[in-house]
Amino acid sequence: MGETKRIGILTSGGDCAGLNAVIRAVTHRAVATYNWEVLGICRATQGLMQNPPQAINLTLDKVDRILTMGGTMLGTTNKGDPFAFPMPDGTLCDRSADIADGYHQLGLDALIGIGGDGSLAILRKLAQQGGMKLVGIPKTIDNDVAITERSIGFDTAVNIATEALDRLHFTAASHDRVMILEVMGRDAGHIAISAGIAGGADVILIPEIPYTLNNVCHKIKQLQEQGRNFCLIVVSEAVRTASGEVLQSNVGFGECRLGGIGQYLAQEICNSIGAETRVTVLGHTQRGATPSPLDRLIASAFGVAAVDLIANEQYDRMVTWQYRQVVSVPIEETIKHYQAVNPNGTLVRTARGLGICLGD
Repeated sequence: MGETKRIGILTSGGDCAGLNAVIRAVTHRAVATYNWEVLGICRATQGLMQNPPQAINLTLDKVDRILTMGGTMLGTTNKGDPFAFPMPDGTLCDRSADIADGYHQLGLDALIGIGGDGSLAILRKLAQQGGMKLVGIPKTIDNDVAITERSIGFDTAVNIATEALDRLHFTAASHDRVMILEVMGRDAGHIAISAGIAGGADVILIPEIPYTLNNVCHKIKQLQEQGRNFCLIVVSEAVRTASGEVLQSNVGFGECRLGGIGQYLAQEICNSIGAETRVTVLGHTQRGATPSPLDRLIASAFGVAAVDLIANEQYDRMVTWQYRQVVSVPIEETIKHYQAVNPNGTLVRTARGLGICLGD
C-alpha cells in the first residue's frame, strides 16, 4: 500500500457545480484505497495564511452526501493575490511565505488545487517558491483552461443556459419579441456557442468573433420576412459594444465586473428596427446548481486520477480530459495557453451550417 500520506485539497477562484464531487472522489480514493489522511483547506489559500491554518479532516462519512451539492463545502475566494495581499491599512503585502508555512505546519505531503488558469498559475508559483508538492484539477464554467476538453462546472452552466433558452422560446413567440439571453464568459464564448446551438438560438455573439449591429438586425428582419414573429439571441458577457467598449461596473474593493451587453444590444436593436426586445441575464445561476451527471462523472474521474498522481510521486501536473479518458499534463503547459472558442472550429462551423447568425 506504500507509506501513509497526509494530503490537502482546496478549491480556488469562483465556485461552480461539481466541486464537491471532486472533494468526495479525492477523499474516497485517498482514504479507502491508500489509507491516507485528507485535510480540506478552508477558503482556498486564505485558509493556509491563518495561524493556525484553517482545515478540516475529511473522512468518508463527511463526504458521503455531497456528490449532488452545488458550490464547495470548503469555501473559496477569487480575491486577494497572495503575492500582493490587501491589508487592513490599505497596503499590499507579500503573504506567499505564510501559505507555505501553513502547508508545512499542517504536515502535508502534497496539495491538490482545484482552479481555473489564473488560480493554477498562482498555486504553481506558490508551490515552487514554498517547496509544496502540487497536483492541479481544472474547474471553470468558462471552459477556457488549455489542454483539456472539459473543465468541471462547464456542462452544468451550459445546461442551465440551454434550459433558459427553452423557456424563452415560448414567451418570445407569444409576444412577438426579440429575447436576449446574456450568459457568463469572462473572456471566452464557450457557454454562449454551446447553449446557443443546443437551445436553437437565431443569433449567437461571442468575443472571439467581431459583429456588427447591422448584421444582427438584418437577421431579425430576415426571420420576420420568413414569417417568424420572434428571435432568440445569446450573447456572452465579454462581448464589446459595436464601438469596442468593454461594459463593466465597479463593485468596490478595486474589482470591476462584466455585464450590460444584453441591455446595450436591446436598446440598439429597438432604436434600429423598432423590435420589442427583452433581456434575461443569467448571472450566478450558472454557477450555483446541482451538478449535471456529466460534471459529476468528470469530477469523480479527476479526483481519483489526482490522488493516483500523488501515489506515483508525479507532481506539478494537472489532470485533463482528452479523447474519453483522463491523462495528466505539466501545469506549466496549461497556463502558457488560453483556450478561447476557435472561430474556425467545429461548433462555429455547426452554427453557421444551421443558419445561426454570429454577427459577422
